[in-house]
Amino acid sequence: MKWDTLDEEPCSLSRTVAVVGDRWTLLILRECFLRVRRFEAFQSSLQITRHLLSERLKKLVRFGILRRVPYSESPKRYEYILTQKGLDLYPIIMAMVHWGDTHMGDERGRPLLHEHKTCGKLFDPVMVCSECGEPLHAKQVHVHAGPGRREAVG
Repeated sequence: MKWDTLDEEPCSLSRTVAVVGDRWTLLILRECFLRVRRFEAFQSSLQITRHLLSERLKKLVRFGILRRVPYSESPKRYEYILTQKGLDLYPIIMAMVHWGDTHMGDERGRPLLHEHKTCGKLFDPVMVCSECGEPLHAKQVHVHAGPGRREAVG
């Protein structure tokens, strides 16, 4: 596999990594879910160079994760808003946050707490089976080839 052709691989994880698999992109997405919208706010929060931030935002727009919405005409400036495709990354981001809280925390505790607006309770993200609602664990899942899998050559 080559890094610049991951988005062409017959593997859903490879295709996803091609879009969101570098640290700056993941941190930009974190900021988006924390409702950061403007270039200067991303740059200030992340301490990222303008060039690098610009490249990552363009990529996220190109892949349909973010959309650019003008908020000023003079000078021309844009906000970056998560599309539905971008919002669909929320479970991935929350799974990574939960892993970090569980395995990378220290004595100070979690840096952020998440409250479910519907019930008002603080929560931990849990992945469940879409069919029965039971929590999923790696040892309880069997993987089958799907229709999009490419047969091995050789």
